[in-house]
Amino acid sequence: MERGYAVAMTTTSRAPWHLWLVGVIAVLFNSIGVFDFVMAMAQGGKYMASAGMTPEQIAHYQQMPAWMTAVWAIGVLGAFLASILLLLRRKLAFPVFVLSLAAFLISLVYTYVLTNGGAIMGRQMASPAP
Repeated sequence: MERGYAVAMTTTSRAPWHLWLVGVIAVLFNSIGVFDFVMAMAQGGKYMASAGMTPEQIAHYQQMPAWMTAVWAIGVLGAFLASILLLLRRKLAFPVFVLSLAAFLISLVYTYVLTNGGAIMGRQMASPAP
């Protein structure tokens, strides 16, 4: 080592096995929400009917304002992205998960407080995703 030069030693730590388990399960679980969102946007009522939704439930989704569709997208896409960021061990995963959770909570308020979506969707639906 030459005088005046510092040698930086880097070590890489392996991710614990449970991080991989939780991360993979989160990616798989949240990919379902992304799939539902994409299919609902691409095929609309046809996809929703094939998923077992009633005409009243489908109408509820089709009457959602654009801002609510954006909240839905932020919720599902955010959760999926955060899951990937978790697997990549990025600190950004936590705030993206928080953003996704906030979008989910807004969707619950919209569905159960601001509209009669709770009565239309029934107990089996906890969010505005079909």
